[in-house]
Amino acid sequence: MAERAAAGAALIAGHFGFAALVKAREREAPLWALMLATVWLDVVFVPLFLAHIETIERVPGTRGSYGAATIHADFTHSLVGAALLSVGFGWALGKRWGRRTAVVLALVAFSHWVLDLVVHRHDMPLLPGGAASQPRFGFALWQWPWAAAALEALLVAAGAWFYWRAAREVSLAAGGTSARAALVGWLILAGGAAVLALDVSGLFG
Repeated sequence: MAERAAAGAALIAGHFGFAALVKAREREAPLWALMLATVWLDVVFVPLFLAHIETIERVPGTRGSYGAATIHADFTHSLVGAALLSVGFGWALGKRWGRRTAVVLALVAFSHWVLDLVVHRHDMPLLPGGAASQPRFGFALWQWPWAAAALEALLVAAGAWFYWRAAREVSLAAGGTSARAALVGWLILAGGAAVLALDVSGLFG
């Protein structure tokens, strides 16, 4: 059941939408690096999940659908753990593009924790290690799945729109056309919508 609950445990579309939003402003940062940064905590989570070090538990009385999970990820999704992983990501990948991009990538990686804070059910601890007595955070928007889905949809739509507008401006300034900007903008929108639809429907499980 834990594996099925994983289907509803991700804010994947919303994270990718936020990455596209950042790309619209930080044009030196590659889009692929921003996309990777925004899900970096989950990338590290996967091998820990497979090793049963971090786990996902279905919320009692639910079918394990969208948002119906409690996540025990005290290394990747603790406040301190997320901060350390984000700084490490920014340093490792960002240094090839300069200090500003390194800082941007680190902040985007940490934005994963901030966005998760909005939806998670009081399962995000302060420190790595799983001490039962430490405070745990989460505003639990997942208790209202359609509100959480609406937030994700808004992030995807805003990310696609602002990316398209910024890319179009760059293309036209360089004497090109806006066709590529429109294509990538539509791909961001369509891809994010598809991921969100699969997540909400539970088909990821």
